[in-house]
Amino acid sequence: MTEARAALVRQRAGGRRGGAIGRRSAELRRAHLKRKVARMVTVVTAILVAAMAAGLLIDGIGFTGVMLTVLAVFAAVVLLARYPALKVPDRARLNTGNVRTLVGNTELWLEAQRPALPAPAVQVVDQIGLQLDALGVQLEGLDEKQAQVADVRKLVGEYLPEVVSTYTAIPRHLRGEPVAGTSPDAQLSESLGRISAEIDSVTRQIAQGQIDKLAIRTRYLDYKYGEDVAAGD
Repeated sequence: MTEARAALVRQRAGGRRGGAIGRRSAELRRAHLKRKVARMVTVVTAILVAAMAAGLLIDGIGFTGVMLTVLAVFAAVVLLARYPALKVPDRARLNTGNVRTLVGNTELWLEAQRPALPAPAVQVVDQIGLQLDALGVQLEGLDEKQAQVADVRKLVGEYLPEVVSTYTAIPRHLRGEPVAGTSPDAQLSESLGRISAEIDSVTRQIAQGQIDKLAIRTRYLDYKYGEDVAAGD
């Protein structure tokens, strides 16, 4: 009954979206898939070459040999399609590497936690994934020593996973129970919403510098060439 009610709540809230929550995690998934396909091609080619070599040495491998080759190819494809699985970064490793790595690892980690979250929180997590993509692009052009980069690392690499981990450590049957007028489910959504708002604020602060530069360049061009263009018209 509890699972049925939870499923009903998820559907009323728009369901649960699967897959990647951001472009960077999607890139990591595609790269992992390409490596899997490359391994499959290599192993299957090796099996077929071995079968052909055996056939040349013993003047044919016969029906039994053909069937064994087919089974070997099938087993290799099935095994390599399942393993190795895409490794989800540990929480302790999220705040390591450059900004691009931070964004990708955080998105992958959030995707792994998403099935344990209530529907309203999942929607916020999906939104945070999109925000991280935009923020990551902005941060790639900044010095790692700048205060804004350090603030983002704390917000995304520490506070965000800490909130989610604290929630998932609560027994599932207690997450929806009201305590002092609220519940862990509601507190999680509220905390994620605040983090999302702060990410948006940082994004706007960084963008404001570029907006100001564009305005200065526009005024300069208008001052230098505006009158000449108007006279030419």
